Amino acid sequence: MRSAATARRPMSPGATRDEVLRPPALAQVWTGEGGGFETMAVPGVVLGGGDVIVAVELATICGSDVHTVAGHRPAPTPLVLGHEYVGRIVAIGADGACDVAGVRLQLGERVVWSVAVSCGECDRCGRGIPQKCRRLRKYGHERVGAHWELVGGFATHVHVLAGTPIVAVGEWMPARVAAPAACGAATAWAALRRAEREVPLGRAGGATVLVTGGGLVGLSAAAIAAARGAFVIVSDPDDGRRALARRFGAAAAIDPCDAGALDAALATAGRDEVDVAIEASGAGAAVDTAVAAVGVGGVVVLVGSVFPGGRQIVDPERIVRGLITIAGVHNYTGDDLRDTVAFLRDSGARYPFEDLVDPVLPLDRLDEAFALAGPGGPIRVGIDPRR
Repeated sequence: MRSAATARRPMSPGATRDEVLRPPALAQVWTGEGGGFETMAVPGVVLGGGDVIVAVELATICGSDVHTVAGHRPAPTPLVLGHEYVGRIVAIGADGACDVAGVRLQLGERVVWSVAVSCGECDRCGRGIPQKCRRLRKYGHERVGAHWELVGGFATHVHVLAGTPIVAVGEWMPARVAAPAACGAATAWAALRRAEREVPLGRAGGATVLVTGGGLVGLSAAAIAAARGAFVIVSDPDDGRRALARRFGAAAAIDPCDAGALDAALATAGRDEVDVAIEASGAGAAVDTAVAAVGVGGVVVLVGSVFPGGRQIVDPERIVRGLITIAGVHNYTGDDLRDTVAFLRDSGARYPFEDLVDPVLPLDRLDEAFALAGPGGPIRVGIDPRR
């Protein structure tokens, strides 16, 4: 029986103890561009009062992991990558730990947890944007260091710090569905939540939603929006991803290289404009398409533009006269992760989320997994450290 607890978990370590791991935890450490991965054994950790240790059941390779290894984004090394994961709690700090709802976590519980841990005290946390905390730390993005060695998901265990949003997933959710919830799916949820500040998705007749990019974020956004009653159009140049988009609730799936495809999809449905555009690819042309597509009172949420790139040309008069909102979403809050898991629990079975993770390889084949996960590869490659 899980008991309710209302005390907030501090970011500070509280009472610490040495937690011995038998056998030692193993992690694949990325040593830098061109250096590949090396195995690191961790025989124990310094466990803070509100920390937990999770034995990883499955981790998945996110696009940002691929970009890091390819040298497209800076990263501190040595580094344990991986921030999409599901696993079981095998140790809890002396002060106990709670999930995002304030319910006490128990040994053996199956959980997912946020990509980031915030302080809860700075001005940004106070404004409701903890994902941009002044003292933010991110799993799979931090350098391996003393007292926090198990920093990412490509390991047998992860040291989850006090204050990290954790969500119990129970035994019912397939690992291939649960793991990507911790980044791709939760980011999609956050993007649609931001859009709904301006345009309710389930309004009369359903909002018209354009999703540019048919990766995990885009497909998750399509499914979430469709489940809420929206009319969804997904734009992606890949035939396979357009076919997947229809399985994820898209009423139309179009090729962005076809100049008339969007207008034709709207006309076929008797609609004349897009209400919400979720840009999930990061391509400059897709950003232009998203901004140009929305009608009066519409909202554009940019999600995929996470690297320095070219400048976009926007007509400010059209933005002003059209009452158009352009917003950016990066990462997500603990509430977003909680609600994503609830969506997958209640509606996820309607969509083939489990099919998006394939193949699944053992931890010692991480180099091979990254090669498979590169451009043109599957939506997600999984890593099972128990193999």
